[in-house]
Amino acid sequence: MSEDSFSYTSERFADLQLLRYRLNGFEQLSVGQKRLVYYLSKATLYGRDITFDQFGRYNLRIRKMLEAVYTDLTIDHTTPEFQALETYLKRVWFSSGIYHHYGSEKFVPAFSEDYLRQCLQQVDARRLPLGENESVDELCHQLFPVIFNPDVLPKRVNKADGEDLVQTSACNFYQGVTQAEAEQFYAQKKQQAGEEAPSFGLNSTLVKRDGRVEEHVWSANGKYANAIRHIVYWLRRAAEVAENDRQKTVIETLISYYETGDLKLFDDYSIKWLQTTDTRIDFINGFIEVYGDPLGLKGSWEGLVEYVDEAATHRTQTISSNAQWFEDHSPVDPRFRKPVVKGVSANVICAAMLGGDEYPSTAIGINLPNADWIRARYGSKSITISNITDAYNKAAHGNGFKEEFICDARMLELIEKYGDVCDDLHTDLHECLGHGSGQLLPGVDPDALKAYGNTIEEARADLFGLYYIADKKLVELGLTPDGEAYKAQYYTYMMNGLMTQLVRIEPGRQIEEAHMRNRALIAHWCLEQGNAVQLVKKAGKTYVEITDFETLRGLIARLLAEVQRIKSEGDFEAARQLVERYAIKVDPELHQEVLERYRRLNLAPYKGFINPMLLPVYDRDGNIADIQISYSESYAHQMLRYSSEYATLI
Repeated sequence: MSEDSFSYTSERFADLQLLRYRLNGFEQLSVGQKRLVYYLSKATLYGRDITFDQFGRYNLRIRKMLEAVYTDLTIDHTTPEFQALETYLKRVWFSSGIYHHYGSEKFVPAFSEDYLRQCLQQVDARRLPLGENESVDELCHQLFPVIFNPDVLPKRVNKADGEDLVQTSACNFYQGVTQAEAEQFYAQKKQQAGEEAPSFGLNSTLVKRDGRVEEHVWSANGKYANAIRHIVYWLRRAAEVAENDRQKTVIETLISYYETGDLKLFDDYSIKWLQTTDTRIDFINGFIEVYGDPLGLKGSWEGLVEYVDEAATHRTQTISSNAQWFEDHSPVDPRFRKPVVKGVSANVICAAMLGGDEYPSTAIGINLPNADWIRARYGSKSITISNITDAYNKAAHGNGFKEEFICDARMLELIEKYGDVCDDLHTDLHECLGHGSGQLLPGVDPDALKAYGNTIEEARADLFGLYYIADKKLVELGLTPDGEAYKAQYYTYMMNGLMTQLVRIEPGRQIEEAHMRNRALIAHWCLEQGNAVQLVKKAGKTYVEITDFETLRGLIARLLAEVQRIKSEGDFEAARQLVERYAIKVDPELHQEVLERYRRLNLAPYKGFINPMLLPVYDRDGNIADIQISYSESYAHQMLRYSSEYATLI
């Protein structure tokens, strides 16, 4: 795809729209930096099978079985059932398994068991993921209930209050253990550790065998060994072309962690990584975020390769250089503020390659490391991904969404003028400062909030950003153009939390995903407190109305103070009550209305990305002399290529 023909939008299926992102400024990188991006990208793509396996124990076999059917030329590709199978497979690719990437519910196939069985009987058995001496009938007997029976492993991550979250979740982090056994196992580990305890459980499967609970560690010599060894190989190549010795040490420490599975080495790597801020190229690679585990302990594998967007980074550096001012003026109890904010760094970056749990759907901002004690002692590193947000904005331009859900002409004008700027700024505040703000009281377990921890943490960071985006300090710093701009963010945030994010929920279901719960919690709590925010009816349609923006900011300050108290004190019961009351339930009548209005717009509620192809150009000596970029690969071609080229697990 040439520069002139580049299009941000690609194909659409089910509830998904595929986009492309451009590698703006990549040509300005040196040859050495391009080589580094290429090697790190290979390390990013080799973790793909790990994520599939983590998200469900049958995912890899189901994917490989369906790919064999999809690529078989003896099967008629024009029938409705084949097309339904194609859509199902594309959803499996997108979600790294058979569960929705956001809602966690199992996909419902629109093709029959008989049809799939007939297809499998046509396919050359050597192309199917059969075990030794396993027949096609035996493969069907094992996998068909998982695919077709709605009662078998129905949800990847279950967070329903009062249920055994481990035994009712299909994610592949636990085998044969109960929630109580898992919590007791890690509680004992924490009791024996000091204040700088590693993130126990982050890189292991917890298994019960012969009555004994034990961990199977993910390492180059343990579970996922073949995939991790490939990752390590490309990390070694990357270390050879590192930009400086500090970056080389970071990569080598990550390699040591992968080889041993020692979580103390992961902490060592995390500290060195966040302290290395003088490079143009950076990366994330490993078992990082814990949203995919109902207990919030196990890290899903993810990869991201990035390079600094130097022009846009001025914004985040302005924020991070004033981190102490923001902390000191936070509306939370002074006991919960950090006396000294350490090591806050922030960049706006361009993504060069997405992998694992960051692909095809990806975050727009990231703040790491996650360990509270490392944040407190050493700080954190934040990124906002400019070319991803740019792709979202370009794809959304002129789609009619704002006009449908905003009836106030003055507010629509504000959002058109300031919306994108304020969205980026809120993400910066959330990632750069929100997650790194505040402190736990001495002796408080970082995991004390258990299944509610992720939602409370995301709410805390969002509230921090919402509170400060309205502050005159941002005008003084040149981050917002005037004292009116923040109103665009307040309106779109409340509209999203109260209404429009419901387009991502199927009728009859509740809110499951932590970020969605966080937004619902904030918006519904503010709605309940008085008249600053209201839902009003006009011409038979529901709209958000904000009558007093200053009062709303005061409500946000109050809620931020309470959420920080809950986090700092480890108040599980208060977290449970707040989330259960405000963050989960859906008004069915409003939900139906929002779905109907959105459906008429013919938009996909979820977006994801096709990676660019990085094509090395070699000189006469066989060395990489340049990296060319191609945006021409289709979604299906990329997924099938990845399944072939980066296949590491059976």
